Amino acid sequence: MADANDMIQRSIAMLQMLNEDPTIPRNVRKVADETMKILLDEKKQISLRASLALSKIDEIASDSNIPMHARTKVWEIASALEAVPLS
Repeated sequence: MADANDMIQRSIAMLQMLNEDPTIPRNVRKVADETMKILLDEKKQISLRASLALSKIDEIASDSNIPMHARTKVWEIASALEAVPLS
């Protein structure tokens, strides 16, 4: 199983792909960018970053304007972040 840092880095890479996709609505890309910043903030514990990022990901997942291919990617990101240990 991948460690927490690998899961965070994988999530950041997927968020970056979402952020660069021109078919994604601007408001969704903005939240993806905010989520990346949360995950990159090394001042916070890794479990806290994952938890905060999950709440932002929930915002994206519930947006009615998000295309289905992006929604699938968002669910994949959420799965990776949920696997980060809480310790």
